[in-house]
Amino acid sequence: MSHDHDHSELLALYALQALPPGDVPVAEARLAGCAQCRQEMDELRPLVGSLAAWPTDVLRPSASLRDRLAERIATETGGAPVASAPAQRAEPEWQEAAPGITVKLLATDAARGRVSMLVRLAPGIDYPPHRHEGVEELHLLDGELRVDARVLHPGDYLRSEPGSEDQRVWSETGCTCVLMTSFRDTIL
Repeated sequence: MSHDHDHSELLALYALQALPPGDVPVAEARLAGCAQCRQEMDELRPLVGSLAAWPTDVLRPSASLRDRLAERIATETGGAPVASAPAQRAEPEWQEAAPGITVKLLATDAARGRVSMLVRLAPGIDYPPHRHEGVEELHLLDGELRVDARVLHPGDYLRSEPGSEDQRVWSETGCTCVLMTSFRDTIL
């Protein structure tokens, strides 16, 4: 069985439970008849589970993006744009943490010493070497990120255990990631 882009997209949408009802039997038939498809599904399930655990604020598009999408849909369908829901809270601002590194704070847990944030590295920027004081979880959203010998691409997840160190974290292309870490990490 050919495993092209459409095939991968069908399985990903099935894993996300986002397939139109008429396509569900097609995906289930592929899964039933193809060991490689079942393996792909087994690899997708943890990723889907980690996305489901994200706070909805991270997954919800900004008001400006919603407005642009509503305008585009209205243009293509000939209908009226759907008005955006009123903003419930101010969105956090991007802040420069160091030259070429910007962050958007999403949440802090002072009791556990944890912080969740979006992090952007400009092209060619290195993040300083550091030691993890707690578990660090990184979900790469776009670009390419190199952490020591590992190369991460969009959708990749990296978990670092307490006491582990990253000697070189950098991006040749620039990147954006969701980072959940200790705010007690030590810069080396």
